[in-house]
Amino acid sequence: MSVDLILAILGLVILLMAGDALVRGAVNTSLRLGVPALIVSLTIVAFGTSAPELLISISAILDGVPGLAMGNVVGSNTANILLVLGLPALLAGLDTGTCETRRNYMFMLAASLLFIGLAMGGVIAWPQGLVLLGGLGMMLVSAFHEARTHRRRGRAAEAAEAAEAEQADGVPEEDLIEELEGADPDMPWWKILLFLVLGLVGLPLGANLLVEASTSIARHMGISETVIGLTLVALGTSLPELATTVMAAYRRQAEVALGNVIGSNMFNLLAIIGISSLFGPIPVEPGILYFDIWVMFAASLMLAPFVLFRWHMGRLWGAAFCLLYAGYIFMLLGGG
Repeated sequence: MSVDLILAILGLVILLMAGDALVRGAVNTSLRLGVPALIVSLTIVAFGTSAPELLISISAILDGVPGLAMGNVVGSNTANILLVLGLPALLAGLDTGTCETRRNYMFMLAASLLFIGLAMGGVIAWPQGLVLLGGLGMMLVSAFHEARTHRRRGRAAEAAEAAEAEQADGVPEEDLIEELEGADPDMPWWKILLFLVLGLVGLPLGANLLVEASTSIARHMGISETVIGLTLVALGTSLPELATTVMAAYRRQAEVALGNVIGSNMFNLLAIIGISSLFGPIPVEPGILYFDIWVMFAASLMLAPFVLFRWHMGRLWGAAFCLLYAGYIFMLLGGG
């Protein structure tokens, strides 16, 4: 049991480090090949940061434990809202009154409803997966057009006022490049290739370790792989988002924290489940269908006052979110 726990932690660490290496390598490869930074930020970075969850889900399906894949996604989305936003709010508060995330929040709710509707059939196979990927494509096209519109407006304002643009949507390309995660225009090719190799080798290795160790832990504890996915695996794969939101809270960048969580949840539902279903059907267990999926959706609705009405997410709200998450985990492990 202790060996399995060590292997699970080791697999998670390898996954997170390999995911970061893959993002750095992919971003700098794209920029060196002349791909616009805007497109890189909307596609490669978003997919790269979701690579650990994707590899875990695919590995779980190929290893015959698809419940772990479903649990990972549903559990991650719940953790992203209740814990990943709750803990930073508890520590420093989140000034959500200035955030402009309504549009993306509505996209997230739409993705959640689409996912729930497809899950009601009891299984998500490749036809349902293609529907989810179609929703992802629509979201990316919409986001790309919105970003281009904002950049054009920013450049027009810059020309009219004869001043340098200071916001990301209107900055010159070289400034936008600097804001991309892991971007280094001067990175040599050998280093880029090293990051790519480390990412491509480390991701499947870490995913395989984590899935096998988690499955063994579940059997020893007498609980299902789905519950392990909802708890241990989901919490582990939410650590990068947690680190980002904590730093954003301390820097008074609430929009970064909210945007990170909303974007991650959309990609989990549309991309992770959509792509994973192409490798094999993902059954939706009754526990997920009648409880966990609705906890996830209820958590998503809890963001409405802070996004739509711009309530301030202070420490009391942060404590409430964290306590709700702790209670949810206790119920899962208690009912195994």
